[in-house]
Amino acid sequence: MKPAYQLPFMGLLLFSLIPSQLCKICEVNERVQFHLDPLLDTMIQPKHTNVANSANVLLSLRLAGIQNQNQTIIQELSQQVKNTVRRRGLDLSSGQLALIILALGACHTHDELFIVNQHLLGHLENKFEAELENMEEHDGNPLTNYYQLSLDVLALCLFNGTYSTTTVAKLFAPENKNYYLGGQFSVDTGAMAVLALTCVSQRSLKEQPKAYEEELESIENHIRSLVEKILSEKKENGLIGNTFSTGAAMQALFVSSRYYSEREWNCQETRNTILDKISQGAFSAPAAAAQILPALLGKTYLDVTKDSPCNSPIFIPLPTPAAPTHSPSLIPVLYSVKINKTFSINITVPSGSVFLDVMKEAQKENGTLFRFTVEQSEWGPYITSVQGLHANNNDRTYWAILSGGKPLSQGVGNYVVHKGDNLEVLWSKY
Repeated sequence: MKPAYQLPFMGLLLFSLIPSQLCKICEVNERVQFHLDPLLDTMIQPKHTNVANSANVLLSLRLAGIQNQNQTIIQELSQQVKNTVRRRGLDLSSGQLALIILALGACHTHDELFIVNQHLLGHLENKFEAELENMEEHDGNPLTNYYQLSLDVLALCLFNGTYSTTTVAKLFAPENKNYYLGGQFSVDTGAMAVLALTCVSQRSLKEQPKAYEEELESIENHIRSLVEKILSEKKENGLIGNTFSTGAAMQALFVSSRYYSEREWNCQETRNTILDKISQGAFSAPAAAAQILPALLGKTYLDVTKDSPCNSPIFIPLPTPAAPTHSPSLIPVLYSVKINKTFSINITVPSGSVFLDVMKEAQKENGTLFRFTVEQSEWGPYITSVQGLHANNNDRTYWAILSGGKPLSQGVGNYVVHKGDNLEVLWSKY
């Protein structure tokens, strides 16, 4: 065996020790676990636990090992996910199906039988192949995006699906354009790729290390480079990328601690900043709450198929009834659509309204200039068209949302507008 190959193998042995220590350092201890209550409340409120985000929430609760005395909430979420599969079937995107497999397969419950009986892994293998074929035909652009492709590979790897290690090694090269949006490295996409590549590396080392020596060396280099890119997006307060990408980044850094030194990331600082953000109500979207929770409890998506990832002293609180609200005041905002020309309108909405509410009011005022369509995703609604102009993955076009000329890290269904906001939807290319 070549010395160049022995290093990754020895690194893998160290991997089993170091990440667990790092997770314990970052893990929220019992004394301050009350800080997590707002996340749990967001995830289990009936108004939030709809079919669009039920898989995200179910995966997070199971992975974090959070118990519920009568399991009612977990069972309801599980049923919602299964109903989604029965209703939508092959209409699901590859990433949506991968997330469903991760959620139903977590913790070795009876839901694993549903994965087998519905042939979900086979369907995911076909969808992943369709993504690759689209990339061949459309200048390297997948049907969805690289975040979803990473979920595909991760689910196939964890549940012993079929994929080509050689293809994965080529696909996730760090210089690939699909890691970038508007020239900016996407932290959560890179982080999910690190998780997927780590799983592929572990599985290949276990099954056929000599057969994939060259691919494993490439994967090793990819992980190292992606970790460097993730850490380069670390802010002074410890956030990595932005508030909502930090959870995925934490998971990636947990499983890759041998690629960076202790001084390069202070995980306690990141954890404490996230706890502050929770207290400020930043994680009001169920998908955002679901993604950050496992990292705060020292878990990653690689724990999904471990023998006992599902033990925790935390219990799900009963949903708290919504407090009665008073009639909100009205606030003015400026809303613009920018394509080749700019179309603007002054809109008045109730305080507490989100970006999408402004778009709806503008459409009421002028159904030609401000007409739009949206689709639901696990992260809430996203814009698919404005003035009949549709976003297209093959053309790498999308509708960016901005406030005061700056791109927003929250979606149209989550960003709460403020008095005097200058809001824009901008036809963009990535």
